[in-house]
Amino acid sequence: MSPTTKSSLRAAAGMSIGEHLREARRRTLISFGAVFILGIFAFVDYPQILRFLAEPYCQTQHHGCHFLVLEPLMGLSLRIKIALFGGILLASPIVFFQIWRFITPGLKAKEKKYAIPFVAASIVFFLGGAGMGFFSFGHALKFLQAIGGPELQNQYTPNAYLSLIILMMTAFGITFEFPVILVSLELAGVVTSKQLLHAWRYALIAISVAAAVFTPSGDPFSMFALMIPLIIFYFGAIGVGKLLHK
Repeated sequence: MSPTTKSSLRAAAGMSIGEHLREARRRTLISFGAVFILGIFAFVDYPQILRFLAEPYCQTQHHGCHFLVLEPLMGLSLRIKIALFGGILLASPIVFFQIWRFITPGLKAKEKKYAIPFVAASIVFFLGGAGMGFFSFGHALKFLQAIGGPELQNQYTPNAYLSLIILMMTAFGITFEFPVILVSLELAGVVTSKQLLHAWRYALIAISVAAAVFTPSGDPFSMFALMIPLIIFYFGAIGVGKLLHK
């Protein structure tokens, strides 16, 4: 590490409350700026993004894939919503990096070496969870249509559909951060691998309940698509925690 980097870290570690607030504001502005700029790209690329997000819906339609627009401004609000969602998703690596840069000065030398792997893991797990949510949504939609009965003609407004699929992807993305949080708690000494292994029965019950609660569609396929990875993550986090403490 260069002398300049060392001195900057020492200065950051001794920052006052006001300086911490200014640093937090700067990191927040950078994050919002990244979301805004990348949201513009999502706004411009709206037709392709809408086509991609509408794919699960189109697979359930046999007589053309069309949304029901009931208000003149619905198309504009839909495009803005997609731009915001796309901006947040595309900017997530930058946002996680800004969070890491903000907390790094307060970490010990041993903790800092885990910072970048944890940021990378957070991004990968979030995007993986969002992908799993998208994959599960098609099955969820078929379940919701089937449970309503064949007498119903299923045609949705774009805002209602988009809100549900975004909620599904976001819920899966956030929930997939579970192993990162567990390993962090193990490294911080809040819990030990032995304690987690001893409590595995209670953990399975808690994961099952959480999967049922946090699955927006409420269908069995999506619930199991969330529950099974979380169980694997739980035992995987125990193994990773043991390895890191060796």
